[in-house]
Amino acid sequence: MLFVSTGGLRLKSAAESAKDFHQLGISGVELSGGAYSSTCEADLLALPKDINLQVHNYFPPPADPFVFNLASDNQQLAERSVCHVRAAIRLSVVLRRPVYSFHAGFRINPRVTELGQPIGRHKLCERDKALELFGENVLMLAEEARREGVTLLVENNVINKVNLATFGEDPLLLTHPDEIVAFMEKMPGNVKLLMDVAHFKVSSQSLGFDHVAGHEQVKSWIQGYHLSDNDGTADTNEAVTADSWFWEVLDPWLDYYSLEIYRTHNLELFKQYEFVKAKLAEKRSSTEMKL
Repeated sequence: MLFVSTGGLRLKSAAESAKDFHQLGISGVELSGGAYSSTCEADLLALPKDINLQVHNYFPPPADPFVFNLASDNQQLAERSVCHVRAAIRLSVVLRRPVYSFHAGFRINPRVTELGQPIGRHKLCERDKALELFGENVLMLAEEARREGVTLLVENNVINKVNLATFGEDPLLLTHPDEIVAFMEKMPGNVKLLMDVAHFKVSSQSLGFDHVAGHEQVKSWIQGYHLSDNDGTADTNEAVTADSWFWEVLDPWLDYYSLEIYRTHNLELFKQYEFVKAKLAEKRSSTEMKL
């Protein structure tokens, strides 16, 4: 199933953006951020029934914004993040799409205004401790999700050279394929990987690993893809092209692909939606011919 993310549309509620997408002919909508709405759930349930909805990360957006971080060493923030996941799991069940995807955690507690920007200096939690906190929270939530029949997908973070230079080390979790593998090996069967190919491209340049070989390392856990492109220096959510690196390695048989293309007109989003649908169909056809 192919979705288009609402993450770049912050001035409208996700339900409003979904209506706009639907009018263009886009039937899959990844709910990711957007303006807070006190009637969020009712508005989503009132949408046309042929719209497929996928709950992602910071959704539903809270009335009082905070930095969602399941690896936080700040107990209040960690508890708030856990509560957010519980709400997202419940909404996924209500919307009859029992998959919830979210970002891997951070070793820092950044301000809301720093997200998506160069991050200022913050005290770093020890990497092993942050991984432990993140793992404990994901394991707890995975058990709760299992009882509801929900699969959790963890998205790989992105580290660019600017943030790496600021801290002198990687302040984020699950940016490198080695760490992704080590983490996933400890997770139960209903915790998989949401592979953000644009994140992986930037992280590979920052950390010095080969993104194609890295994809091979983690592919057995991949159950969904976030699709966008960039020049390898920063996660800029640019349009994908026929030359984008991931087409040769991407698994075309999954049930979750989402376009994260920002700062573009809705008509361009529709063109990208149709382009990716065609590329996925082409790759499925090519795969079948080889069997």
